[in-house]
Amino acid sequence: MKLKFYIPLLISIMFALNVKGQDLAVKTNLLYDLTATVNAGVEVGVAPKWSLDLSGNLNAWNMGGDKKWKHWMVQPEVRYWFCDRFAGHFVAAHFLGGQYNVGGFGGDFELFGIDFEDLKTHRYQGWYGGIGIAYGYAWILGKHWNLEAEIGVGYVNTKNDKYECAGCGKKVKEDRKEHYVGPTKAALSLVYVF
Repeated sequence: MKLKFYIPLLISIMFALNVKGQDLAVKTNLLYDLTATVNAGVEVGVAPKWSLDLSGNLNAWNMGGDKKWKHWMVQPEVRYWFCDRFAGHFVAAHFLGGQYNVGGFGGDFELFGIDFEDLKTHRYQGWYGGIGIAYGYAWILGKHWNLEAEIGVGYVNTKNDKYECAGCGKKVKEDRKEHYVGPTKAALSLVYVF
């Protein structure tokens, strides 16, 4: 899996940058935690007002019955802090990419070209990639702890296959390409700053 490549690469980059106090933070997005999506992020300070953030998430659990909500995503981001790094207002630019396999439940909205009403009876499996911009704010809670909120918008391109039902494998449509413009990031993160 590609994660085996990215984790050692990230650790190597941190050591190459001679990481020291207030230059490194680890975090978890509490909004993803609410959906049982395992997630983690690492942020490295690269200049007095600049940092690089890399977050990833994975939801590989079966939901029971024919319901599926499996996905993984990686989201690298560059941030500009208006005051001090890891505190106050920031703006960011990010990339995102991953894969998904969803079906067996529905809703009355559309996202990434998927009609969620259609998810009651069908399953979508595919990949996505995109770019976006974001605004955020970090509150200092203590010597090492922060709470960070961020919202982002952007563009996502996705390609997926549509299957007859959530639990079966018969394809109905192949190589559906969709374009999406809208929210690309929502985070309320608990942050530990070294």
